[in-house]
Amino acid sequence: MKPLKLIILFSSISLTSFAQFGLSPAQRDSINKRNNNDYNNMVEQIGIDRSLIREGVSGNPKDANAANSSEEKVNKYTLPEALILKNGKKVKTQKDWIEKRKPEIVADFENEIYGKIPEKIPVVTWQIVSVKDTMIGNQAIKEKILKGIVDNSAYPSLKVEINLVVATPANATNAVPVVIEFGYIKNFFATGPVKPIGLGSSGEPTWQEQLISRGWGYAIIEPSSIQADNGAGLTAGIIGLVNKGEYRKPDQWGTLRAWAWGASRAFDYFETDKNINTQRVAIEGLSRYGKAALVAMAFEPRISLGFIGSSGAGGAKILRRVFGEQVENLASSGEYHWFAGNFIKYASILKPDDLPVDGHELVAICAPRPIFISSGSPEVEGQWVDAKGMFLGAANAGSVYLLFGKKDLGTMIFPKLGMPLIDGEIAFRQHAGGHSTGPNWSTWIAWASRYWEK
Repeated sequence: MKPLKLIILFSSISLTSFAQFGLSPAQRDSINKRNNNDYNNMVEQIGIDRSLIREGVSGNPKDANAANSSEEKVNKYTLPEALILKNGKKVKTQKDWIEKRKPEIVADFENEIYGKIPEKIPVVTWQIVSVKDTMIGNQAIKEKILKGIVDNSAYPSLKVEINLVVATPANATNAVPVVIEFGYIKNFFATGPVKPIGLGSSGEPTWQEQLISRGWGYAIIEPSSIQADNGAGLTAGIIGLVNKGEYRKPDQWGTLRAWAWGASRAFDYFETDKNINTQRVAIEGLSRYGKAALVAMAFEPRISLGFIGSSGAGGAKILRRVFGEQVENLASSGEYHWFAGNFIKYASILKPDDLPVDGHELVAICAPRPIFISSGSPEVEGQWVDAKGMFLGAANAGSVYLLFGKKDLGTMIFPKLGMPLIDGEIAFRQHAGGHSTGPNWSTWIAWASRYWEK
């Protein structure tokens, strides 16, 4: 029997957050006030006038400031060259990429966009809460519920416990993978497990069932147990614990890197679990968790494959491209917490064209590991995530993959809806559904099997 594999999955509920779901008006007001205070503090640290921060575009096409959704109105821009060193010299060897150029790109992403992870972070101790045999659909599984207890002895006022569920095929005799989804382990509206984003058409098996039936596994990790999805929570969670309840500095990590850090800590647990084959781990995510999945793959070398769903701006999309969501949206008081505080500069005293890096280079630093970029239909999902912008992010990362002797997308021409570009280590497909990875799961599994079932 061939060895089984592991998939890490990030999933998104929607383009909006459930961070304030079920709260009273007073509680929401308190969160909004603390969020605004944190944003103002960061703006002051950077040293800019808040009045200089440009307003983001609207996702409502009827609004006066509606996001551009016309290719005819897309601006002209010049991308940073992935294979050109800051001294102007061209990267010609894999060694030069690994030792010289990649560190430059990583430093730019850390300083200007996603933030730096602190040198000293408290250790995480994983505790198995329960183990049971159960079913997912008609598939028998072994399910483990775990808690990752973060050492808070240096600041007992804050407690961080990472919630994680791992499921593997009940009849597995070899080490297997686990789809780790960033999502909700319990549904808001029911007592059973949540039905996550990523389903196929009605009646089709869920992504969990597809993976278990393949002989692979899945898991779910709760992002809110790592770091809250709002600026008000930046003085709590793992970021607040490290900072002992104080405000962030402008170059420190944002929520996307905190969630990605949580995935790495889950990987630490996987390495202790005899049921998991950590040599074949993939990561999947949708929307804001698609951004986090791509960030996690870029900074976590142990991940072997990626399935990045509708990550949009802040993910695989070209940030310089004026189409759909823009840098001004990401740097607003509603989304700035995903990023380093320094990122706000590019929506105020600087412009997106001033960024030292762009989305194609986030894909590029995943090389040579295979990565699949997924999007939905513009008619169903909408244009906010900018499918073509994500395609261009993948396509322009191709030079780095070619440097490693791997196959790129093979074209710079945006494919028709439903046409899979899956011949190489960079893959892309825009399915006919909405804001979901669901319709692309079977395509991704077949593509991933090429690397995992040799």
